[in-house]
Amino acid sequence: MAGVDLIRVVGGARLAGEVPVVGAKNSALKLMAAALLAPGRTVVTNVPRITDIAIMAEVLRRLGCDVTVDGNQAVIDTPGVLGSEADYDLVRRLRASICVLGPLVARCGYVRVAYPGGDAIGSRGLDMHVDGLRRMGAEVTSEHGFVIASAPRLHGATIWLDFPSVGATENLLMAAVLAKGTTEIDNAAREPEIVDICDMLTAMGAKIDGVGTSQLVIEGVDELHPVEHRTIGDRIVAGTWAFGAAMTRGDVTVIGAEPSHLEIALDKLTTAGARVDAGEGQFRVRMERRPTAVDIVTLPFPGFATDLLPMAIGLASVSDGASLVTENIFDGRFSFINEMARLGADIRTDGHHAVVRGRERLSGAPVRATDIRAGAGLVIAGLCAEGVTEVGDVFHIDRGYPDFVADLRALGVSVERVSVPDEEQFAF
Repeated sequence: MAGVDLIRVVGGARLAGEVPVVGAKNSALKLMAAALLAPGRTVVTNVPRITDIAIMAEVLRRLGCDVTVDGNQAVIDTPGVLGSEADYDLVRRLRASICVLGPLVARCGYVRVAYPGGDAIGSRGLDMHVDGLRRMGAEVTSEHGFVIASAPRLHGATIWLDFPSVGATENLLMAAVLAKGTTEIDNAAREPEIVDICDMLTAMGAKIDGVGTSQLVIEGVDELHPVEHRTIGDRIVAGTWAFGAAMTRGDVTVIGAEPSHLEIALDKLTTAGARVDAGEGQFRVRMERRPTAVDIVTLPFPGFATDLLPMAIGLASVSDGASLVTENIFDGRFSFINEMARLGADIRTDGHHAVVRGRERLSGAPVRATDIRAGAGLVIAGLCAEGVTEVGDVFHIDRGYPDFVADLRALGVSVERVSVPDEEQFAF
């Protein structure tokens, strides 16, 4: 009988020690897609060893690329003539694969990409992607579950995004670098991952002004060349360990991530009573007492990251006092709260607000990961619970955390990953 994996963690643990963080998932996937813009051999280093990277590698292979992922390095040989279709069987498993839309219409003049899947954290339409490409001269239609875009050559345009969407900014940016003329993207996303893509594209020969601001100005060029580029550290994984240290009254040094990418999150931890010491490419979080309740509001960067909301809920669940946590990005982000309630968390939701009344200790129970960050957040919450917590559907965690169980063990946690028969999964 086939088995399924779960993570079993013993509560009452205190995270202590050093933990390395590799490249950002949300950057590496898009850097791999950017390789489509230049024929030849592109090398992306500091790539996390996670399921999503393997899926993106297969997406690129089916477009005609020769892709090798060895350790933390992805080598992509892009042919002169690319395929133009990304099939549903892969795109449904990885929403980030929609980012091939911009590069392919820019390089090939035609692309057919299935509507994406990914985490069930709320509606994330493609309207801004499509509207921007249309402004750049593309004819975009939808049929049989595919987005189809065509243009002999894209041209420059002024594009205003209704919301600073990371995905739309990335797709339009990668389309604009090969468009004829100048493209201006207003209200662009400012996440560090956007800056990382801009840095790689600039090294490839793109002309981009306003990097790191809400207004990107791109002067199109006729061609780009392949490069070697190092992915920035994963701020969300780093933030997970930071919150874990605070929740368990631990002492953790995170190596490989820039503290400036987590400025508001680390400030919230300081307000909660943690001591945070920041250095170059690393930081340390120490907590010697029960956290004090703090209010948190998710916003586009440089605001508090929506991907850290499960950790914020976890912190609030064991804090002294009541916290108001507000989610402004994804309408389904609170879907994991029922699982937190199974651990004894006192949470009441009203629309996109959650009121969390902290408890001294949670209670271990079987729970289920509903998405990548919720899965990690539930495991960390299990450290603050009496007894054993078993987290099912851990394939979600595999999509964002390359060595999660090993890193927990290195930080002093009693944890194991076990495979159980499907019939034993009824609790999840």
